Amino acid sequence: MQETIIISLGGSLIIPDQLDTDFLKSFKELILSYVAKGKRFVIITGGGKINNRYNEAAKKLGDTLDEDLDWIGIAALKLNAELVRVIFSEQANKKVVDNFSKPFSFEKSIVVGSAYEPGHSSDYDAILAAINLGAKKLINLSNIDYVYDSDPRVNPNAKKIEKISWADYRKIIPAKWISRLSSPFDPTASELAQKEGIEVVIMNGKPIDNLARYLNGESFSGTQIK
Repeated sequence: MQETIIISLGGSLIIPDQLDTDFLKSFKELILSYVAKGKRFVIITGGGKINNRYNEAAKKLGDTLDEDLDWIGIAALKLNAELVRVIFSEQANKKVVDNFSKPFSFEKSIVVGSAYEPGHSSDYDAILAAINLGAKKLINLSNIDYVYDSDPRVNPNAKKIEKISWADYRKIIPAKWISRLSSPFDPTASELAQKEGIEVVIMNGKPIDNLARYLNGESFSGTQIK
C-alpha cells in the first residue's frame, strides 16, 4: 500500500514576515523527490504573518470575538494553501480540501488542505486527515526546534524535550484554544491526537535536511509526542 505522509506546515515557515520563497522552493524539491519514490502527501497549511497582521488590525478597529479572529485566520491559511497547491502544480489535486472530517480522494500524489471551522488551529485539521486515512503519525513543521518544558523566549534555562507523552505534553501547554495561540501543537488537536493514539513529531522546517533525515528513518532534531 502506498505510504501517505501527513504534514502540518506552519505559516511561520510560509510567511514568517514576507513570503519565504527560498524555503518554499526547498520544501517543494524535497517533497517531489519523495513523490518520485512513490510516496503520497497531505499538506495542511497555517496562516503565518498574514493572519497576525489581519488579526491585529481587526482588534484595533473594532470589538472582536475569538471566533471572528479565527475566521480571519481561516481565510489567511486558505490563501497559503492555494499558494502551496499552485507551487506543486500537476502533482497536486486541483482543489484544496477544507474539511478533513469527510472522506477525500487522491487524484494526484499531493493533497493540500486548509481549515473548515473556528475553535482550533490547522493542527486539528491535520489530525482529522490522519484519522480519515487511518494514519498514526504526523509531522508538524514550524520555526521551533523542539518542545521545551517552558517558553524559551521567557526562560533562558528552558530545557528541550526529545520525547514526551501526550499526558505530560498537555500539562505544559494551555488547556484551551484561543485565536493566535502560540503553542507547538494546539490544545484541541492534542486532545484528539491523544484520544486516537496518533504520534506527532514537532520539528523545525529549516534546514530542510532535517525533514529529509526523518523521512529516511535517520536521526533528526525534534520532539516526538505519543
